[in-house]
Amino acid sequence: MGAIPAFVLDPAAAEPRQGRNPMHDAPLLDAYSRAVVAAVERVGPSVVHIEVQGHGEYARQAPARGSGSGLVFTPDGLILTNSHVVGAARAIQVSFADGSSAQADLLGDDPDTDLALLRIGGNHLASAMLGSSRRLQVGQLVIAIGNPYGYQHTVTAGVVSALGRSLRASTGRLIDDVIQTDAALNPGNSGGPLVDSGGEVIGVNTAIIPMAQGICFSTAIDTAKWVVAELLRHGRVRRAYLGLAGATVRLPRRIVRFFDLPNESALRVESVQAQGPAQLAGIEPGDVIVRVGDRLVAGIDDLHKLLDETLIGQRTSLTVLRRSRRLELGVTPQEAQLRRNR
Repeated sequence: MGAIPAFVLDPAAAEPRQGRNPMHDAPLLDAYSRAVVAAVERVGPSVVHIEVQGHGEYARQAPARGSGSGLVFTPDGLILTNSHVVGAARAIQVSFADGSSAQADLLGDDPDTDLALLRIGGNHLASAMLGSSRRLQVGQLVIAIGNPYGYQHTVTAGVVSALGRSLRASTGRLIDDVIQTDAALNPGNSGGPLVDSGGEVIGVNTAIIPMAQGICFSTAIDTAKWVVAELLRHGRVRRAYLGLAGATVRLPRRIVRFFDLPNESALRVESVQAQGPAQLAGIEPGDVIVRVGDRLVAGIDDLHKLLDETLIGQRTSLTVLRRSRRLELGVTPQEAQLRRNR
């Protein structure tokens, strides 16, 4: 009789590696599943599929069609979604998980944060609770609900991968405080909710990186709350503008030392709009803006952040470097107008 292989005689070989029984993980998996199921039951009925009909590029083209997701967050039919889903739509239809549907009106949108606000008729509609993104922590469980590729009410789960990211909107402005998650998102998820384990909405799903795996972004719900308030109050988000185009540039060391500047980069003016606030203030192409009022300008993104509604119509100073001179110019920003081909 041949020798019995040693691994059969080794009792440890019959046990899982490190002596851990897989059944010990069952309570943890059950808790995870219960959290996801409860969150979906709470928020799922308020998630809608959005179908839009827009204008073709040319008059003889068939109207363009698209789709995305949205979230009912008040019982009387206010819906939060993405600007890029509905911003150019001439007709918007939303449908619920139970098969019911309704026409929606666009109350306003903000391409700079990629958010939009819709309204449908109704009372006592299923609505989700908006939470807070300030309390989020990296690593916590999040759930995404949406309609990727038309597969309605698809649920994916993951974790918060990073907080405080910035994402470039289609307008060129940065969206701040963006949430990065590995919960799978695909085309059609746009405008749907990102939900925490308690069933509160903490973000609006907005973007993916093509060809990347598990790198998805959501606009923080605290940003969305502010945008909703502005859209309800004004029908738009009010921002100031100067009427110039610029680029972020690094300042030569000799310039920094000569003018005793605290910043090593600034905004170089590339062009100015005719009769715009910047031109009326005496700004010229080639000028380098280093300060607005008492706040430093390290580049184009800093200027965008400073140009909020508080500066509309308020005369303020610009600190400008022009060749070997430092100038203080007075400018009165005006309200930016949303420009879109409809």
